[in-house]
Amino acid sequence: MNTVLTWSVLLATSAACYLIKLVGYLVPARWLANARFQRINTLIPVVLLSALVVTQAVAVKSHLVIDHRMAGVGAALAALVAKAPFPVVVLCAALTSALVYRLS
Repeated sequence: MNTVLTWSVLLATSAACYLIKLVGYLVPARWLANARFQRINTLIPVVLLSALVVTQAVAVKSHLVIDHRMAGVGAALAALVAKAPFPVVVLCAALTSALVYRLS
């Protein structure tokens, strides 16, 4: 990719991000106070983090792979269903993933 195209894309993306942020300031306060909007807004970080975890667990470059990471995600899911504290969930996932990796 040439330098001019790279800088053009960088500047266009920067301008778009700035405009999105500016539009956020122009949204009326009564829209933000809407109960439905607030419920949706509280779920967005959870959905994005979940999507990131799943993507990192099953993707290697452009291929889907089922390996030790999925075992760790499964163990974490089981610990979450059992309502374990967060450090226990992370520990279960790490230990399960390491064990499966070592055994395979």
